[in-house]
Amino acid sequence: MVPPRKISLSDPNRAEAKPKRRPQTDSTRELTGLALQGCLVAKDASSNLRDYIQTSSKMALLAVKDCEKELDHLERRIDERITSAITEVTENEARQLLACLKFIIDLERIGDLTWTVAKHLQKLQTRLHPKDGRDLTIMSEVLEKMLARVHDGFASRDLESATWVMRTDAEIDQACHSVFRRHLANPDLSRRDYSTNLLLMAQAFERAGDHAKNLGEELYHLVEGRSLRHEGKKSRSAAQ
Repeated sequence: MVPPRKISLSDPNRAEAKPKRRPQTDSTRELTGLALQGCLVAKDASSNLRDYIQTSSKMALLAVKDCEKELDHLERRIDERITSAITEVTENEARQLLACLKFIIDLERIGDLTWTVAKHLQKLQTRLHPKDGRDLTIMSEVLEKMLARVHDGFASRDLESATWVMRTDAEIDQACHSVFRRHLANPDLSRRDYSTNLLLMAQAFERAGDHAKNLGEELYHLVEGRSLRHEGKKSRSAAQ
């Protein structure tokens, strides 16, 4: 009778041996880096937009436009690389790469929307009313903070950042509704063009906030492995 084979602790064939974690591919690191860069560029767009709202600085206006162009460029780079990259990776890395793609789509839209706000602001023939300037400033500041938290949360896989971003979108909605109430409740025919531009700016900020909230939801999906977008309101509220 052949005695049973002894398995040493160093034996690579022992049943309980755990497989080594495969290091990330160069493409995963590259595309993740581009998505993180996109978060910072979008944050800079919001910061420069806030500067333009407050000071009407020509340099701030040009900086918003430059950020919009850079986000377009980053989206093209990720879009060109994602198909081949996703065939080289593990399932976990594939999920991360899909997150990068979803991230840059929302970030590119945020870049477009911040530039839209800047263009409408440029059209104004008069100075911003103090209350309008306050609400636009609030929206730009909140958007900037949301994007900063998205960047940090994506870099560290932080669930708390994801939930904070999803909750904070309501602050942009509140400021947007304040602008709408002010300009729709008491229409002034002599300021119709002014009011129209303000309403379009507020709407663009609200949509940018929605895209930032999408980033929070995608970060939650990446960290938790499940999406909130297809769950009921009660489940979404509990997560937030």
